[in-house]
Amino acid sequence: MIFRSSTLVLKGNFKIVLYFWKEKLKCCFKFGRIFQSSTYKMDEIKIFRRLLPPSLNSFFLFGPRGTGKTLWLKQTFPDALKIDLLQPENARLYSANPERLRDLTLGRLVTQPSPVVVIDEIQRVPQLLDVIHSLHESHPQVQFIMTGSSARKIRRQDVNLLGGRASWRTMHPFLAAEMGPQFQLSQALQYGMLPVIWGQRHPADALKSYVGTYLEEKVKHEGFFRHVEPFARFLSIASFSHGSIPNATYIARECGVSQPTAQTYFEILKDLLISFHVPLFSKRAKRVLISANRMKFYYADTGIYRTLRPKGTFDRPEEIEGLCLEGLVAQHLRAWCDYFGDGTKLYYWRTKAGVEVDFVLDSPNGLWAIEVKHSDVVRREHLSGLRAFGKDYPEAQQLFIYRGHETLVVDSILCLPCEDFLRQLKGPTFLKIEPSFTYP
Repeated sequence: MIFRSSTLVLKGNFKIVLYFWKEKLKCCFKFGRIFQSSTYKMDEIKIFRRLLPPSLNSFFLFGPRGTGKTLWLKQTFPDALKIDLLQPENARLYSANPERLRDLTLGRLVTQPSPVVVIDEIQRVPQLLDVIHSLHESHPQVQFIMTGSSARKIRRQDVNLLGGRASWRTMHPFLAAEMGPQFQLSQALQYGMLPVIWGQRHPADALKSYVGTYLEEKVKHEGFFRHVEPFARFLSIASFSHGSIPNATYIARECGVSQPTAQTYFEILKDLLISFHVPLFSKRAKRVLISANRMKFYYADTGIYRTLRPKGTFDRPEEIEGLCLEGLVAQHLRAWCDYFGDGTKLYYWRTKAGVEVDFVLDSPNGLWAIEVKHSDVVRREHLSGLRAFGKDYPEAQQLFIYRGHETLVVDSILCLPCEDFLRQLKGPTFLKIEPSFTYP
């Protein structure tokens, strides 16, 4: 009997879905539309375990397509009743008759005292949320899990959000800690951490297909606007704002659209879950800061950013590499906050004089200031922003992340190699530092 599945990467091959049966594994390789199957022993392959903690309560699970939501649910809830609204016939059926969900759920209660019901791509039939709310009231022992790869219809239409009874969770791209020894920083900076891309024989081509086909089709299906050409231009132009504060006026002019339209495009990217914004940290500010509504923009994955970023004669490779590194750290910090942060918020800090710290983590357990530099060595000028932040917030821990290979303490600031830092983001403790250690 098949009882569990997982995702792995086999050297030089495609993503594999594993079905565990007794002591062997049945592997299905997907090459376009052709499927081949083979059997491998357990010690010949490496399985990636996701770090998203399961929940016993109902929840929404959102994330870009290709992050492994469906597979994680199969692993974590193997006996769940699943309704896949990505299938056109299911979307039509439940749009016409949402009450069918009630009949199926009550039928499942006959054989299972506390069943789990998974509705995939809930944004396609949001009227199901009224039925789910009613079932949740009458049968609270049923756990509903609603997934989606776009939050726009859920957030912006007047739909039932179950009265706050369901939490909002996010599945992020791979974390370095999830991949273990398979993680390679150079490959992550080049191709990102999307599970659907990692392990592809031609990851660069797969990323182009992901961006070109998935995003444009998603925009068309969601019905955001009739013509996608200006939005396609926007995707590339917005990449110049990755890791910085977007200039909506400049972007609108380059796209040939109005400024409000450009702002709408940014909101669409956020609702499609392929970008995020980092707000300004301004608590107990002792210096004059920039405007609090100026947020930094990031694509949700480094591979998406690198694919969309046009390259020209006057582009400096080190500038692009530096933004890739900063973006990779940003997506890891964001995922860690969602998975383990327990209320931790991600910010950045910048004064009007231009003094900046890339990231600030504000948590109930303390304050961290983090600077990221694409440099093999630590120079004291790299630490100026952290020193300034430390003067204003002496209680903050300061961390410098760089591309070198040595753990250092410079001017009482901990300096960590980027790969070592990313691998440590795997549990509730942010960084494992010896309790007896004190900065000189």
